[in-house]
Amino acid sequence: MLSMIGLISGLILLTVLALRGWNLFIAAPLCAIVVALCGGIPLFPADTGPAFVTTYMDGFAGFVSAWFLMFLLGSLFGKFMEDTGSADALARWIVHRIGMRHAVAAVVMACAVLTYGGVSVFVVAFSVYPMALSLFKDADLPRRFIPATLAFGSITFTMTSAGSPEIQNWIPVKFLGTTPYAAWEVSAVVALVMAVTGFIWLRYMIGRAVARGEYFEHRDSDPSIPERDFPHPLTGLIPLLVVLSLAFFCHDALAQYALIVALLGGCLTLFVCNYRFFHNLPAAINSATTGALIAIGNTAAVVGFGTIAKASPAFAVAVEVMTGIPGNALIGAAVAVTAIAGLTGSASGGLAIALPVLGPHYTDLGVNPEQLHRISSISSGALDSLPHNGYIVTTVRAICGETHKSAYWPIAAVTMAVPTLGLIVAIALMHFF
Repeated sequence: MLSMIGLISGLILLTVLALRGWNLFIAAPLCAIVVALCGGIPLFPADTGPAFVTTYMDGFAGFVSAWFLMFLLGSLFGKFMEDTGSADALARWIVHRIGMRHAVAAVVMACAVLTYGGVSVFVVAFSVYPMALSLFKDADLPRRFIPATLAFGSITFTMTSAGSPEIQNWIPVKFLGTTPYAAWEVSAVVALVMAVTGFIWLRYMIGRAVARGEYFEHRDSDPSIPERDFPHPLTGLIPLLVVLSLAFFCHDALAQYALIVALLGGCLTLFVCNYRFFHNLPAAINSATTGALIAIGNTAAVVGFGTIAKASPAFAVAVEVMTGIPGNALIGAAVAVTAIAGLTGSASGGLAIALPVLGPHYTDLGVNPEQLHRISSISSGALDSLPHNGYIVTTVRAICGETHKSAYWPIAAVTMAVPTLGLIVAIALMHFF
């Protein structure tokens, strides 16, 4: 009983501290201590079993060891796309082709193309935001919906779809022995359902706000789109295609390590195509490496918390309850991954915590690994965007200058409700077909 109280208290405290802007390097281990003490886990190594210090750091270091190169190359690729102007050039081309009359569709499409091409979701948000701001201004749409529009195009139907180079689609490869194209037929249908449903809902929410008298409010601090010599949009598209192609051709031989080859190929292609457009290459490399360390460090800090949670007696009880849900085994897997990703506020962190435990359990029950891969990937994006999620906090506050009060609920609608609908559709398709 005390262990369960500690687990729930630790999770709630982590959420509250994240919402208050606490650094996860401090907040995660602090909350993990609460879970450890209530679960009877000693702080320092002893002869009685696992200890907080070693267990937390094993989880932290294990995640860094497994995924650092992917984070680093992904950050470099995204920063190179940004510094050369390739991301801006491609986004501008999409916006101009779709037209000013379809401002929301243009922003969603620009984010989707860049994300599915392997550009970090954070880089996508920074790159597309100035154009989104300009489009919303010209269309006189409420600016508080810009974060939801960016998030919908970046962390929903593209992030967890088959073939996506985003890490949420590759973590299951390591634990389930599958490929990033697992259950691609179901994934294609689910992505279409999510894209159409989310876009209609987003337009409906914006339309209602406009009908109530909301409009675009200019701020003196608004950034302008920098004028510079941009590369041709095609040279921004080619590196994305290289990433997708290398991932496709190498995944059978290299499994999750194919992502390293794919992202490295994307970086080299950018050098060949757009080297003369680099604005400040040394600064881009420094920024990318620092960003990679922060991103994987924040995720690893949460994974360390999850490792302590997994070592507590309450976790075994919670897993037993979730995996004991009667009916389709995929429903239990979906609930478990969704809950863990939501509570940790991280899709990748949730997958890294859940799959080592849930993967063997469900495959031993005879669940198809490819189906489990796709369900786990989609599930990780259903509740991960709670208010304390790192991407949400960064996009709402740092990039868009909004508050959670004004901007979060539209985000929740398109990044939690819509992926949950997609998850239901995926389970239904796998069950009946």
